[in-house]
Amino acid sequence: VQLVESGGGLVQAGGSLRLSCAASGSIFSIYAMGWYRQGLGKERELVAAIGSGGDTYYADSVKGRFTISRDNAKNTQYLQMNSLKPEDTALYYCAATSGAWVPYGPDYWGQGTQVTVSS
Repeated sequence: VQLVESGGGLVQAGGSLRLSCAASGSIFSIYAMGWYRQGLGKERELVAAIGSGGDTYYADSVKGRFTISRDNAKNTQYLQMNSLKPEDTALYYCAATSGAWVPYGPDYWGQGTQVTVSS
């Protein structure tokens, strides 16, 4: 399985970005997906997750601002990020798993896309 992210960039505080992650390869093995991020000098953290049935999880720090979604027909997941803050600056990684739920541990990772929010 290959995961390729796109949509990162530089945005001012209060702005929006939408990240995309396209899956290819043995995509039949993907059941759940999600997004992680890692800021400079910080540990990688789970931002949002989505199951095959559309159930979702959000970290407290992004609730009400970020929305995760997936298009199974396109084998793609998205992360709509609104009201961005400088503390959202990080390398964002797409993750997927053949297990029940990404927070249990991803099997596959993308290469990451940089999001930088200026104050």
